[in-house]
Amino acid sequence: MRSSALGTDTSPPVEVTNIDAHGIWLLINHKEHFLPYDEFPWFKSARIEQILDVVLIHEHHLHWPSLDVDLTLESLERPDKYPLRAAVGS
Repeated sequence: MRSSALGTDTSPPVEVTNIDAHGIWLLINHKEHFLPYDEFPWFKSARIEQILDVVLIHEHHLHWPSLDVDLTLESLERPDKYPLRAAVGS
């Protein structure tokens, strides 16, 4: 007789864990990422519900539909490979 696997993961693949005066914190597949507003200015004036409206697509693509913002996980994990940043105030 076979039994089912124990410990099924019920965590969402992406979760906004904190929003503060400096940026937002995301938990993605059990790894935490900080997105400071000076590097990710789209979130600074966004409403909380817009920031919380994030989905992980194909395990490597973050999408905020209400903000029309798309980021890859690699750009968060390897920022040295992505030197272009959004200009604040433009």
